[in-house]
Amino acid sequence: MPELLPDSWFTRDLPVLRAVARLVDSPEHGGAPYLGQVVPASGLPRAEVVASIRGLVDTGYVAALTNVAGDVVRVTGISGEARRLTGLWPTPQSEWERLGEQLEARATHAPTDVERARWRALADAAAAVGEHDGALLMSALIGGYVPRAH
Repeated sequence: MPELLPDSWFTRDLPVLRAVARLVDSPEHGGAPYLGQVVPASGLPRAEVVASIRGLVDTGYVAALTNVAGDVVRVTGISGEARRLTGLWPTPQSEWERLGEQLEARATHAPTDVERARWRALADAAAAVGEHDGALLMSALIGGYVPRAH
């Protein structure tokens, strides 16, 4: 079996994508931050940020403007998947988790024993459904986003 390359997703690409998402989503950068703004926001060296952005462009996570030499000048947008990966948009898993937290809070703080019992039963039922099936339910509720099977 050939030797695998070192991970670049968690050590480089995801931190750069998160930095880009924060900047793209920020009104002060007009949705298109320059490379010189992404580098300090990521906390990584310029060469690593450039390599990361090239990979993120190749995979469709970001769009970038380049100069005639092919150098990245600025990031001009991010995909919906990038928004979900960075937390700007919900995922079925994150919304299922939020629903569980809400049900637990309501079960704990309901004003009467009857209401507490009802919320507790709903929270217990949601827990019994499980994370996987709960995420499938939430995918239908938040716009049809279906998690990829791995």
